[in-house]
Amino acid sequence: MAHLTLLIHCKDQKGIIASVTNFILDHGGNTTYIDQHVDAQENVFFMRLECFFEQADFNVELFTKTFAQDIGNPFEMQWQLYPATQKLQMAIFVSKYDHCLYDILGRYNAGELQVHIPFIVSNHKDLAHIAANFGIPFYHIPVTKDTKALAEQRQLDLLREFKVDFIVLARYMQIVTPTIISEYTHRIINIHHSFLPAFVGAKPYHAAFARGVKIIGTTSHYVTEELDAGPIIEQDTIRVTHSHTIPDLIAKGKDLEKIVLSRAIKLHAQHKCFVYDNKTVIFT
Repeated sequence: MAHLTLLIHCKDQKGIIASVTNFILDHGGNTTYIDQHVDAQENVFFMRLECFFEQADFNVELFTKTFAQDIGNPFEMQWQLYPATQKLQMAIFVSKYDHCLYDILGRYNAGELQVHIPFIVSNHKDLAHIAANFGIPFYHIPVTKDTKALAEQRQLDLLREFKVDFIVLARYMQIVTPTIISEYTHRIINIHHSFLPAFVGAKPYHAAFARGVKIIGTTSHYVTEELDAGPIIEQDTIRVTHSHTIPDLIAKGKDLEKIVLSRAIKLHAQHKCFVYDNKTVIFT
């Protein structure tokens, strides 16, 4: 018995959906969910599919090998197959702001997130008590200009030891270098407190206030070497007026940051994000 999620992208061509669903049917499976998108400009096809196999002797390895031979290779697909109930290993990096961390751990405790959190890393000790309250190991790894390389190596050691699948920067106020990005390409999720591409960098609420904007927003994106320029996973906005002060914008923004980050985590954990040309295709 198996419940699988299949992700596909390839050059758009006739017969992809029929070939895939018929292959699943021929192997005793039932397609329970399917969504697809075609980028007409690039002529690229994307699909996310869930299927269920009831037979007790179903062999995932054999299915994977046969799918590659009969479907994947002929259509020149890039594809991944995941157990639909799999819980990914998700590490959290934080600094001193606690609002996103509390929200993530609250949702985690309530069973909302299809992940396992093996540890929390911080460059400060301030939030250690929160990790202790939730029973999650906390690692304090200080970061200075002189120790950054050593700190990142210690972080990588932990990530490898716990076989972490992806990282969430829950207001981690350090720039992640290519040392970690190269090993976790499109697997590091950040929350930026502006509606990107507006107001990149530090103090976006101050910049938004100075500009007199009528909406503020937050953006969750994958981390790339270019600051605040990675593929966008989720965004949202809220209206503000001339009467709102900078502390008002920060307070409103914090609420939005929690919601947007949690949505992004769910989308990634459920394999609903395709990254393509520094953009994303997000399936429901």
